[in-house]
Amino acid sequence: MNMIPTSLYPEIFLLLSICAILLIDMFLADDKRNVTYALSLIALGVCGVLTMNATTSSPVYLSNNMFVSDAMSNLLKMFSYIAVGVTLIYGRQYASDRGMTNGLLGGEFYVLALFALLGQMVMISGNNLLIIYLGLELMSLALYALVALRRDHTVSTEAAMKYFVLGALASGFLLYGISMLYGATGTLNLNEMSVVASSATANKPILVFGIVFLVAGLAFKLGVVPFHMWVPDVYQGSPTVVTLLLGGAPKLAAFAITYRLLVEGLFPQVVDWQQMLMVLAVLSMAIGNITAIAQTNLKRMLAYSTISQMGFMLLGFLSGVSNGNISLAGEAYSASMFYAITYVMTTLGTFGIILLLSRAGFEAENIADLKGLNKRNKWFAFIMLLLMFSLAGIPPLMGFYAKLSVLSSVVAAGQIWLAVVAVLFSLIGAFYYLRVVKVMYFDEPVDTSPIVAHMDLKIVLSANGLAVLILGIMPGSLLQSCINAIKSTLTV
Repeated sequence: MNMIPTSLYPEIFLLLSICAILLIDMFLADDKRNVTYALSLIALGVCGVLTMNATTSSPVYLSNNMFVSDAMSNLLKMFSYIAVGVTLIYGRQYASDRGMTNGLLGGEFYVLALFALLGQMVMISGNNLLIIYLGLELMSLALYALVALRRDHTVSTEAAMKYFVLGALASGFLLYGISMLYGATGTLNLNEMSVVASSATANKPILVFGIVFLVAGLAFKLGVVPFHMWVPDVYQGSPTVVTLLLGGAPKLAAFAITYRLLVEGLFPQVVDWQQMLMVLAVLSMAIGNITAIAQTNLKRMLAYSTISQMGFMLLGFLSGVSNGNISLAGEAYSASMFYAITYVMTTLGTFGIILLLSRAGFEAENIADLKGLNKRNKWFAFIMLLLMFSLAGIPPLMGFYAKLSVLSSVVAAGQIWLAVVAVLFSLIGAFYYLRVVKVMYFDEPVDTSPIVAHMDLKIVLSANGLAVLILGIMPGSLLQSCINAIKSTLTV
């Protein structure tokens, strides 16, 4: 009898945990919902231990090469566990106050969050086009339901419909691209696809058309221009804790499938997809940063910030190969990976502050709601300052080093003009981040009520903000982990 490989333990355990948590939650009274919360965090912790135990020095291919366990997948999974766990800690009180984890809804919030994570894990380790697509749909369906969790809230329902319709359209693009790639190469396996794509047997015109549809689907999941229409509306319309679930761990999975599909599967066509990504990156940085300036709603501002940040992350992908020189690929793609992790960590803290300020009957959704935060609580105002400075790319914070790493790869590839454009748009973006800091420190508070929150939220939020500072001062270990992870997957 064949034993189940240890590399599959995290996914199998999480699936069994979800089923168990759902069954246990059915028999819990509303005032015992903390049991579901605790079990969810325990499940994430065990998944982290199983993932560490499954770590190997070289990639391990399983299930007829449809699943891969390598350094990149393990690192991204670990940060995904952290992101989801931190989100649950930040959002526990928020969700409970709004009836998202009691009454008729029960603990579906926690279960759907874990289902979304399971989909992300499948996406991160997928080595087959259909497996990646199945993981993507598992994540997307859970997120559609989460956005619509407040069924009696008109704005949330509208946001869920927009997300579902546009998400279905993007999935169609992706699936059509996959079908064309299969027609051009005769395989769904990414390793085999790379070999066929570099040979004379591949149908080049169909291959290029397939890449176009594939990039369109990936662009939607990343939320970059011109497939960004859903991001501001969904970020604003979703419950804030769901907005954090959307803006956190799924970005790591989106990076993973972008890397798997374009670099591992379609590297021979790198010149074609690099040009497409260049257009997406420049447009995203331009529209994201300029439009964010006009926003007064904090969640919409952060949505446009996300668009520009994802555009910046793509710069690493389009600077991996220059004039046929592939020696820069490892550093360029690892810079993008480091940037994605940095963005997620900073986003977690930013929405953590928003959730901290929100309470029953009040949503801290507008920039004006942060007025005078320094006079209400100096420590959390300082944490928010660190997070805004990091998003703006101000030294010595983590965001600065992430931007520097990406820009270094762009300059090394000889694309000086692109680096100049990225810096200019980053300067424009600094305005709306600094505006938040100005409101916190120089405006008089409108709300003078004390900030009340669970101790676990305060501790984790403090650690989140300090981590952004410490990893900015000493980024070497994490960046080196990203470099090692990427280089272990490169076969070019």
